Amino acid sequence: MQSEAPESGVGRVIADRYLLLNRLGSGGMGHVWLAHDQQLDCEVALKEIVFRDPDEEEQDRTTRVARARAEARHAAGLRDHPHVVTVHDVLEHDELPWIVMEYVPGALDLKALVTRRGPLAPAECARIGLAVLDALTAGHERGIMHRDVKPANILLAPDRTGSPYARVLLTDYGISVQPDTQETRYTRSNMLVGTTGYLAPERAQGGPPTAAADLFSLGCTLYYAVEGFGPFDRDSGIAALTAVVLEEPRPVLRAGALEPLLAAMLAKDPVHRITAADSEVALAAIVTPRAHPRTDPDLGSQPQWASGALHTVEPEVLASRHPHETPWPAPTAAPENHSDWASPSSDHGPAHPAHPGRRSPGTRTDGRRRHHRAKALLAGMATTLGLALLVSGIMYGLENLPDLRALGGGTVSGARPYGDAIGLTRALRNGDCVDADWSGVPFTDQPRLTVVGCGEGTDGQVMAVYEAGSAEDARSGGAAQCDRLTKEADGLLADTRGYAVVPTADGFDTAGQRVACLLLGTHGPVHGPIGEHRPMGMVFTDTATMQKRDCLDRLSDSRAKLVPCDGPHDEQVLAFLRLPSTEKLKDAKKEGPDICQKEVPPKEYGYPHDTYEAAVWVGESGWHSDSHFVVCTAMRQDRRTMEKDEP
Repeated sequence: MQSEAPESGVGRVIADRYLLLNRLGSGGMGHVWLAHDQQLDCEVALKEIVFRDPDEEEQDRTTRVARARAEARHAAGLRDHPHVVTVHDVLEHDELPWIVMEYVPGALDLKALVTRRGPLAPAECARIGLAVLDALTAGHERGIMHRDVKPANILLAPDRTGSPYARVLLTDYGISVQPDTQETRYTRSNMLVGTTGYLAPERAQGGPPTAAADLFSLGCTLYYAVEGFGPFDRDSGIAALTAVVLEEPRPVLRAGALEPLLAAMLAKDPVHRITAADSEVALAAIVTPRAHPRTDPDLGSQPQWASGALHTVEPEVLASRHPHETPWPAPTAAPENHSDWASPSSDHGPAHPAHPGRRSPGTRTDGRRRHHRAKALLAGMATTLGLALLVSGIMYGLENLPDLRALGGGTVSGARPYGDAIGLTRALRNGDCVDADWSGVPFTDQPRLTVVGCGEGTDGQVMAVYEAGSAEDARSGGAAQCDRLTKEADGLLADTRGYAVVPTADGFDTAGQRVACLLLGTHGPVHGPIGEHRPMGMVFTDTATMQKRDCLDRLSDSRAKLVPCDGPHDEQVLAFLRLPSTEKLKDAKKEGPDICQKEVPPKEYGYPHDTYEAAVWVGESGWHSDSHFVVCTAMRQDRRTMEKDEP
């Protein structure tokens, strides 16, 4: 066996068959590559074992190789399951194993999805939970415990119809185990195996892996998906482990119907924890409620945003943002006499009052009893936990702490991450808003970028980041990857265009080894946060930030508020209509409703023609920058609010 990791890189051929195309991601065991199977002429995913420390003890190296083989064996045993990533083969190259897996195009893990879009709706979380629970149960029936259920190990991908994020897949059986067999335990005896904050309390105290422990981890995962942060998130691994054992989960804000189920899944004592069978019943009831058959959602494989309900952030949480959400300043209300843009709604009477949001769920009434019980346990566990947590936490941290460069901090090398032309001195992060000063031809030459607040006049925003395997990978494939990552958001906006901010070779580490994927206004500013970075309840200052399928409350002739589509709303955006460059602004405002009614009739979007009609919003700033588009919406003819089940 070699004394150090084999050289990796794009263009390398593994086992005379698999051509490495680009790195898809990295984890505690190594790297996952997109590869081309030259024999079958198809794309696969290859998992590579990487030993970052050349001096790693031979025993530890042997253990990690054995764990890789175990992962392949366990996952291969579930290869026919629709919610488990298929393992095709395990091979050896340069005396190290490589796992050949199904390549899932367009996949995004749940952690990345929540980071990008914000917390998901309870019904969507329940749909994902049902699929993962089905996969876990199939493994449990074979005696296989996953032991590392977490958001990053759940992939969401398009299904055969192309519906985004419809397919749910559980991956990474790298630390799974069959406790009822004679199988070797490929873990260190003085180290906890799993992810802090998602590990069941009994596992944190040295207990064996069980189906109940996997269920607790799934509860933590669903909590993260619906809330946007973990129930036991803390500043350090030791603090998170302590919270798992001794503290109650953080109070929920958005869980809604999921709240009682999450409480049952996160019970400290596995004896009192809800069973998998009862969890399945509860999740199914949330996905398909029985109380209102007329409005029952037939989710099937359809994620919430595929059917038009894109917004999952509840209005009441805007007043108290938590540190895990995307950082942007809440937009301020535009002045009543704001004249930048207008709608033809002045003849429709006064604006409707804001619709009150749902009351945030309170904390559970039994929280104090559990708190006292936890305190009573503290003395008894102090001896066993103290040393174990310290040693285990240190060992865990050393092996599993993420590369700080990948978190956007970068290695301080003195290099500008994107070169002198771009001018930035720090790495761009997802959600950053920028001003772009083009000294040459826009979208051809490099712009001078400045990170600014996401307010009126903003030129664009970082909508995604691509983690590159190398500086060369960033340079050669960054633009294409950014185009893929921002394609959906770009398609929902009227006048944006993508731009990949690629790090230089010298600034690659300072940039966090990432390409920043921008969406910039094509003909002018985007006027604030765009896409899924917009907070629910924001007041639009220009039509440039509106997107297809948005639901709006009309506040005045020139002001509209973004509201959830699953509640009362005044109108919904259908499409953008570009008018001739000779069309005057005043004519567009006057004739817009008739033009939208003719060119974008609401009936073609499912709105009955005898109940709904077209309306229009026209932005002055976009008009003056020669984009010449109007926003066509559907609204009720009687001006009553539309409900979630309309049309």
